[in-house]
Amino acid sequence: MTGDEMTTSWKLSAFAPKPVVQAALLAHDELDEWDFDLVIAGREVAEDRPEEWVLEGWYPHKPGKPQKAALAGLFAGETPKITIEKLPDEDWVTLSQQNAPPIRAGRFHVHTPDFSADPALIDFIIPASQAFGTGQHRTTAGCLEMLGYMKDRGVTARHVADIGTGTGLLGFAALALWPRACVTLTDIDHVCAPVVEDNAAMNGIALGQRPGEAVMVVADGMAHPLIALRGPYDLLIANILAGPLVSLAPDFGKAVVPGGSLLLAGLLAGEQEAAVRRAMKRAGFRMVGRLQRGDWAILWLRRRRTGLGRAG
Repeated sequence: MTGDEMTTSWKLSAFAPKPVVQAALLAHDELDEWDFDLVIAGREVAEDRPEEWVLEGWYPHKPGKPQKAALAGLFAGETPKITIEKLPDEDWVTLSQQNAPPIRAGRFHVHTPDFSADPALIDFIIPASQAFGTGQHRTTAGCLEMLGYMKDRGVTARHVADIGTGTGLLGFAALALWPRACVTLTDIDHVCAPVVEDNAAMNGIALGQRPGEAVMVVADGMAHPLIALRGPYDLLIANILAGPLVSLAPDFGKAVVPGGSLLLAGLLAGEQEAAVRRAMKRAGFRMVGRLQRGDWAILWLRRRRTGLGRAG
């Protein structure tokens, strides 16, 4: 879940009740054609107003009628008012993350350099950056919780892949829990590579191809020869979006060993979750555990030892 937000200088916003925005997100997932420069996301307006949501779209140029019509077309009934604003030239995502409070998620404590470590927990310093995955979003925090839960229940991970790694945080967390694992970090966004390198240095994570080290790869989904070479995996993490998760399900089925674990997030509870679970079942996975944080579902699945799917 990343995007080169430094170049995204315009934002479209449509405020509506939670079910309306969630239905619009589901409609977007069903589209075969979309202007991928128009990146959308939905969220609650504030934690104390959980039923009030906003559908936001970011565009690298001044949006015109086509972009406004595309966003409006996601709403089945009356279209809410769509506002357009030019964002400051600064990296607004980084600025929005500065001074964000630390988060505690299971065994982990994640904070920017402005805050102190918690010696009682596994501590990570993740500065505000252009990449997704500082721990502030409920999907990232939920994945951290689930990783600790998996460790407590005896999961062993020797080969780990974090698809859509963003800042590298979830891959780093897996390495902290399984210190001899070979970890492969991937993201479609080139901006993530230097972010991951900086964060690795800041947190004492060794980069390399040996056990106890992590490798960063820029790739679209699973489409990179090094991802295949370093697999199959006994733990694959993907905190991305529901649509890509459904599309990647067959690839995940081939990349995870029989009995191996799959940790998924970035999907809304309800129809998105149901669609992802169906796709993963077809790919040979079964449900093991589930968390829900706000409206977001975090799923732990295991690849069946017999039947659908195959390793390698």
